[in-house]
Amino acid sequence: MTTRSKQVLDALTSTMKINPNDYSALSNSPNRVRSLGYALAGWLYMLRHQKNTRIMSVASGLVVAAALWLEVDLDGCALLILSITMVWMAEFLNAAVEAVVNLASPEYHPMAKVGKDVAAAAVLLGAVASALIGLLVLGPPLLAKLSG
Repeated sequence: MTTRSKQVLDALTSTMKINPNDYSALSNSPNRVRSLGYALAGWLYMLRHQKNTRIMSVASGLVVAAALWLEVDLDGCALLILSITMVWMAEFLNAAVEAVVNLASPEYHPMAKVGKDVAAAAVLLGAVASALIGLLVLGPPLLAKLSG
């Protein structure tokens, strides 16, 4: 193996060789029920402390109710579920980035601002895409129902 090939292989495999338990006070739990509990705790944190998540809950419920009322087909429902999930995931990741940036950089730093702004932009991108998908999926049956 050439030196260059070894460098590339080392670069590709170096991260997978790191054991996270060696660097974390909170180790990864092998207990699946406990892991599910951590995930639910994160969701409850979001609902309690992130106003946008409460707004998203109402919006998600309204979209699902509209899809049921308009008798949207399974493909349309699948698109709506994916787009709703995409926005929720982006919002959760945005909150995680903000928490980590606040921990790592309690003082103002331009790069901390970049991290937070880019994470927020991901939420905006997901929300715009989700709104467009919602219009494409719900628009035609809504127009048909209102005009019929």
